[in-house]
Amino acid sequence: MKIRKSGAKYSAIVGIGERIRKMSQETGNEFLLLNRGVNSVCNIDLNSVVDELDFNSNEMQVYPPSQGRSELRKAINQHYFGNQSSVDNIAITGGGMSALDLVFQTINVDKVCLPDYYWGSYVQVMTVRGMESETYADFNTVNENIDSYKNRAVIICDPNNPIGNKQADENIFKTAKALSDHGAIVIVDCPYRRIFCGEEDLFFQKLSQLENVIIVESFSKSVGLSGQRLGFVHSTNKEFVNELGIRLMYATNGINAFSQLMVAKLLSSDKGQVVMKSFKERTCEGIKKNIEFLEIKGLLAKEFYKDSEPIGIFVIVNKSEEELLEARIGSVSLSYFTRDKKEYASRFARICVSVPHEKFKTYFDGLEMLNNSKN
Repeated sequence: MKIRKSGAKYSAIVGIGERIRKMSQETGNEFLLLNRGVNSVCNIDLNSVVDELDFNSNEMQVYPPSQGRSELRKAINQHYFGNQSSVDNIAITGGGMSALDLVFQTINVDKVCLPDYYWGSYVQVMTVRGMESETYADFNTVNENIDSYKNRAVIICDPNNPIGNKQADENIFKTAKALSDHGAIVIVDCPYRRIFCGEEDLFFQKLSQLENVIIVESFSKSVGLSGQRLGFVHSTNKEFVNELGIRLMYATNGINAFSQLMVAKLLSSDKGQVVMKSFKERTCEGIKKNIEFLEIKGLLAKEFYKDSEPIGIFVIVNKSEEELLEARIGSVSLSYFTRDKKEYASRFARICVSVPHEKFKTYFDGLEMLNNSKN
C-alpha cells in the first residue's frame, strides 16, 4: 500500500505517558501525572446542566449546522465578546487543535512565527500542512522588527504553554495591533485565560476589533471539558470565515451536537454559570497553592518569570524530567518545547500544576526527601 507521509511525529508527551504507564505497571507504584495538560484539581459538575437536555430531540439526533449551532454561537458572542461581534464571525470546531489545523489550512502566509518556547503540536500540525515556522524572542523583538512580519502569521499564546507566564494585556494588544496594521495575521491562542476570569473580561472583545486577528479558543481548559472536543474560531474577515467553514464542513459535517448543546447551557443558563464559577474557583485555588508551594521550596525556575507572572496551568521547575521521574513525578523536559535552546532547556521540566494540592505536596515532599538522602 502506498501512503502519503506527513513528516510529522507523535507528540513526545504521548511517549512520556506510555513510559510512565509501563513503569507504574512494572513497579506497582502510582505516579503523579504532571506531564498532562488537563485540569484535575476537580471535575466540573455537569449533572444539573445535562438534566435539562432532551436526548430525544431533533437538535440532539440530527446533523448540526456545519458552522455550529446558533444558540452556542450566540452564547459565545455574549460570553466572550459582550455581544459586540456577530455569530457570523464564529465557527464551532472539534477542540483547539482542530481549530488551529483549520486556521493553518486556510491562511496563505510565508511562515508562521512562534515564541521561543512553544507548544510542540503547533509545529507538528504545520508539518502535516506543509508550512514553515520560525521563532521570536519576545514582544519587544517583534515590535522592533515589525515590518519583517508582513505576509506572516504570528502566534500569541498567553498564558504561555509551556512556561505558564502571563504577559500584560496592554502589551499583547499593542503587539497584535502593530502586527495587524503591518499586514501580518495574528493567531491568538489563549485556551488557559478563561480559567482565571469570566465574561467580565474584555480582552477578546477588544482584540476582535483588529482586522487581521484570528482568535482560537477551546472549552477543554476553561471549563475542564477535554473529552468533549469543542472549541471555536473567531474572525471578522468574511472571506477567511467562509473558506474555513467550507473546510470545516467537509472535515466534520458538523461538530458533536451533545457537546454543543451542553456548553451552550453552561454559558447561558443560571445553573451553568454556577457550575462554571465553582469549577474555576476551586481550580484557581489549587493552582495558586501549588505554585506558592514550589516557590517556597525553591523549585520554581524564576528565570522564566522576570517580566511576567506564573499563573497558567503549567510552570517550569528547576529539575530535569529524569530527576522528577525518580520521585514518581511525570513531567516533560522543556527541551521538547523549543527549537533553538534545547541544551539549556534540558535542565528544566514543564509540569502541570492543576492538580489537588495535598497530593501535589506529598509527591514533592517525597522529591525533597529523595534529594536529601542523596546528599
